[in-house]
Amino acid sequence: MDIDTDKLDAAALAILSLTLHDDARVWKGIDWEVTDRLHAKGLIETPANQAKSLVLTERGLELARRSLEDLFGKE
Repeated sequence: MDIDTDKLDAAALAILSLTLHDDARVWKGIDWEVTDRLHAKGLIETPANQAKSLVLTERGLELARRSLEDLFGKE
């Protein structure tokens, strides 16, 4: 699949902006409220642990792949 990186970069900035603080600083990770919602929807395994990574469920992996193509695939 050919990815439109301009769309992907814009989405990444939008997600990073959810953690905006001290005028222009953002956290490197995704907001915890977002990961909590993804977990509640059964798309990721328990986000509250010591790991710096998340595990996608089978359903989450399928939706992630479909969303990546739908949102950022080049036409």
